Amino acid sequence: MTTPVYENFINGHFLKNQSGDTFAVKNPATDEVIYHVEVADEFIQNAAIESAKLGFAAWSAMTPIERSRILLKAVSILRERNDELAKVEVLDTGKPWQEAECVDVETGADVIEYFAGLAPAQVGQQQMVGNDFYYTRKEPLGICAGIGAWNYPLQIACWKSGPALAAGNAVIFKPSEETPLGAIKLAEIFIEAGVPAGVFNVVQGAGEVGQWLTANPDIEKVSFTGEVGTGKKVMASAAGSLKDVTMELGGKSPLLVFDDADVSQAVSAAMLGNFYTQGEVCTNCTRIYVHKNVYQQFIDELKTRTEQNIIAGDPMDPEVNLGALISKKHQELVLSYIDKGISEGATLLTGGKALSPASAPNGYFVEPTIFVDCKDDMTIVKEEIFGPVMSVLVFDDEDDVIRRANDTHLGLAAGVFTKDIQRAHRVIHQLQAGICWINSYGNSPAEMPVGGYKQSGIGRENGIETLDHYTQTKSIYVGMSNIESPF
Repeated sequence: MTTPVYENFINGHFLKNQSGDTFAVKNPATDEVIYHVEVADEFIQNAAIESAKLGFAAWSAMTPIERSRILLKAVSILRERNDELAKVEVLDTGKPWQEAECVDVETGADVIEYFAGLAPAQVGQQQMVGNDFYYTRKEPLGICAGIGAWNYPLQIACWKSGPALAAGNAVIFKPSEETPLGAIKLAEIFIEAGVPAGVFNVVQGAGEVGQWLTANPDIEKVSFTGEVGTGKKVMASAAGSLKDVTMELGGKSPLLVFDDADVSQAVSAAMLGNFYTQGEVCTNCTRIYVHKNVYQQFIDELKTRTEQNIIAGDPMDPEVNLGALISKKHQELVLSYIDKGISEGATLLTGGKALSPASAPNGYFVEPTIFVDCKDDMTIVKEEIFGPVMSVLVFDDEDDVIRRANDTHLGLAAGVFTKDIQRAHRVIHQLQAGICWINSYGNSPAEMPVGGYKQSGIGRENGIETLDHYTQTKSIYVGMSNIESPF
């Protein structure tokens, strides 16, 4: 049986490349090629830029309320097609249906809806300066590039396009070559909703296509989601034309569990923050610091629930709650980290091996893995693994655990579990992370800005302030009296 071949989406329709180059996309749960995608060659790249220029001219000329109404139509279509789009995400990513069905599409639609509502609310300022005055306008940047990651393909495309389009920009979006179909579906929905052709284009390919986007002088901004090393390359490339950049990068986030915490709730947070989406979430709390007084209670419950409540298998099965990792290569990388943890002296509490579930025997699965007897200088405690691997550490002093939690070049997320309201805020205010939770973990509503400290990122996504990242301020001075000139 021949597999479908998807072309790049340019100027409101699919456009065939001239090179004939394609790449294959596999279902991580089956190791089978499910479709092919054409690479964005030079012909496609040039067409994308010209298309975006025309799209920007039309879109930016609309009033904010007109843009808002069209985006809200797109939101309605996204919600109507939730299950169809969730299936695309499951087949592309290997994540469980029970997650994609209620999170991936819904949260993406939420973000577009949120920014559609904000679009007409953007205002400038006016101030008298003597007898004269000035006023400011919020104007769109122009063409913005979005570069997505493979763990939440459709959601990330929505997160980047929502504020960009609401502000009046055009977007050229490059999804990960591992998960390219969700962005195509979003592009089709935008056209159906009435977004003008050229406003949202999708180009396909690997790093070389991303490099073209970041270096292209016609693009005013790049928003990138991915790992730290790639983010540094993107930023260096963007510097050549002084592009604005937003970076949502990796993390090695701590969760601090104090001795007055609700232990069962803390275990729930730790499992959610390590095993959801099979551990492939950048904000995951992969360093769990547990107070010595509740340590044994914590790991006893954690071990029991991990071994009894996690079901791996065919991700389309609604009962499955642990899916396949994105690729064979990534599975091998995660397993190599587990081997390193063992060799460096950490103790396996549970897991540690590849899995071959009966319903998906060829998938790239790894058992949910928990290490105890961990030390802060171990590789598994210091480096982002991006798989279902948790490290549990012990503490008994508040100031010391804050120091240990902050002892990293990353600073994406952090969490604190305690019933002491003063301690909760005192500690969270000292943690060097951009996304923090108290007695919760992982929630990321459209209203809340998200982004990292230190090498975990630049700028923010979501929240009111993000709209400012997709506009520029024009100041206009108005003379109300004769010019005083010495000439």
